[in-house]
Amino acid sequence: MRFRFVNSKCRKTRRRLAHLAIAGLTTLIAAGDYVAASERRSERPVESIESRPPGEPILAIVSLQNQRITVYDANGWILRAPVSSGQKGRETPAGVFSVIQKEADHYSNIYDDAFMPHMQRITWSGIALHGGQLPGYPASHGCVRMPFDFAARLFDVTRMGLRVIVAPTDVAPVEITHPGLLRPKPGAGALAAARTAEADEASRKADQAKRTAGMAFRESVQAMVPVRVAENQIRRAEAQLAAAETAPGSAIPTEAREQAAAGIAELQAQLAAAKAELQPKLDAVTTTRAAVVVAEAERIAAAEAARQVTRELEPVSVLISRKTQRLYVRQGFEPILESPVTIRDADRPIGTHIFTAMDRIGGETNMRWSVVSLEGGRPHGDVPESQRRARGAHGRDVEPTLTDTDSAKGALDRIVIPQDALDRIAGIAPRSSLIITDEALSAETGKGTDFVVLLSGQPQGGIKIRRRNPAAEFSYAPRDRLPDWRSPSAGPYSIW
Repeated sequence: MRFRFVNSKCRKTRRRLAHLAIAGLTTLIAAGDYVAASERRSERPVESIESRPPGEPILAIVSLQNQRITVYDANGWILRAPVSSGQKGRETPAGVFSVIQKEADHYSNIYDDAFMPHMQRITWSGIALHGGQLPGYPASHGCVRMPFDFAARLFDVTRMGLRVIVAPTDVAPVEITHPGLLRPKPGAGALAAARTAEADEASRKADQAKRTAGMAFRESVQAMVPVRVAENQIRRAEAQLAAAETAPGSAIPTEAREQAAAGIAELQAQLAAAKAELQPKLDAVTTTRAAVVVAEAERIAAAEAARQVTRELEPVSVLISRKTQRLYVRQGFEPILESPVTIRDADRPIGTHIFTAMDRIGGETNMRWSVVSLEGGRPHGDVPESQRRARGAHGRDVEPTLTDTDSAKGALDRIVIPQDALDRIAGIAPRSSLIITDEALSAETGKGTDFVVLLSGQPQGGIKIRRRNPAAEFSYAPRDRLPDWRSPSAGPYSIW
């Protein structure tokens, strides 16, 4: 009886535990459903332009106020999605950036190996665009989280150097014309085509020279065979005659000796004839090999000339800083020029204006330009979080504010670029940019970056929490005298 009593008690205990487990599981499922429902309520749809085929993305604007990213091609916006930027104290810095690294599967080495899929880095200190959870308000540690599917889609269509503007409010680029905007160099396209044709012709000649040298070498090898045969026969005949003469008790008749000598003489004549036929072949090998060296040198020189001219057609970035009164030029993430510049009324603020060359029009010397102006705006950190959460769902319904072209034109009117600096700026190509700003270059500008400009009137928590050492000094120099840069993964730059 005692045994059954204990057994019954144990069964009751087990049933009680099972009920508790089921209740706990039900609570977890309910909580999960609640969280999922909350997340679904906070989700905002990903939008795209369907009325026209989208072009290549040339500009992305992140609105901190509306928690939204909009991607533009040469004819307007093509993609739009909600984001979650940096939370208070870790704000995503407002300013001008570009994509400097892409990694589809990235894990943070700062934040517990957190998965950051389809990462597109915009600073070496760790600010990036990537896929992540979107609670409907700023919640990251400084990065810009995007919907996972949108991050993957954006990753597939962007290229390195994509301009990324993080704006306090939501602004949209507008088309602009002004005589102060940079122009493509006339004849650059034709010159590049000519240099490319010259490089192709030099490559063809180098290949032909190699084929000719190869044929001459094969003919010399074939002509060498009779020479080797004759030499071997002579050595064998001489060895046989010497052995016969030195053999004990043997006496070679005079007639046999004369016949052997005559045979050796005939072989020597054959050898001389074979060598005479071989020599032109050897001379041809020497000549054709020398021709290969010359042709290869010409090919290398022509290819380098074509690369240099083609490089002139690649996008350039020009930055003019009111604070330093200087002009800087970068191309392919490399500094290539620094020059003083004149800014009229230098004590008066000029704002921050990003002009982007969209595409060529009316020939190779004309370019369509757009402009985005960042002239302050209420810092998103000044908006109470409760208000940000409340308005997050309808932020997508707020259309971006169009940039005031009068302000941008006024900034261009105040700039005087020395002619020698204009002459040294590479030809302007689509996706080139001109940045006019009150700010100095950010210390984030360095090896492997385009220009990084931070708006000094905005929170920069996402930058400050990552910086470990002061940024290294750098200077602008011609390409053949660039400074000895440190690796982006060492020194003042910290990787996630």
